[in-house]
Amino acid sequence: MGSFVVQFPSKLRNFTVWASPNNGVPFDSPQSRGPVILELPLDKIRRPLLRTRSNDPGKVKELMESIREIGLQVPIDVLEVDGAYYGFSGCHRYEAHQRLGLPTIRCKVRRGTKETLRHHLR
Repeated sequence: MGSFVVQFPSKLRNFTVWASPNNGVPFDSPQSRGPVILELPLDKIRRPLLRTRSNDPGKVKELMESIREIGLQVPIDVLEVDGAYYGFSGCHRYEAHQRLGLPTIRCKVRRGTKETLRHHLR
């Protein structure tokens, strides 16, 4: 399957995104498999490990400059469980977006179960 990138204007406030990795099978369908790329609002992504990790300020600053110039090149990984989004990676990219005041971030979203979520929280 090919991949694609969707770019939105930086001042976009409201939007709806629908993506399907499986020949028209909707993302929220039980038949869907595999990750999809979505632009998600930062405030909709839960960061359960935020307090246990610290970011390198220099790396965040470099990412901010890069994102300002060319946009985010690599989406963060997000786990969707029962309609809630959990981010466990991409800490520097996420913080760079926050500091830049960007409302959304490009995410590679995969669906998971509560058991998968518990595994990530160990």
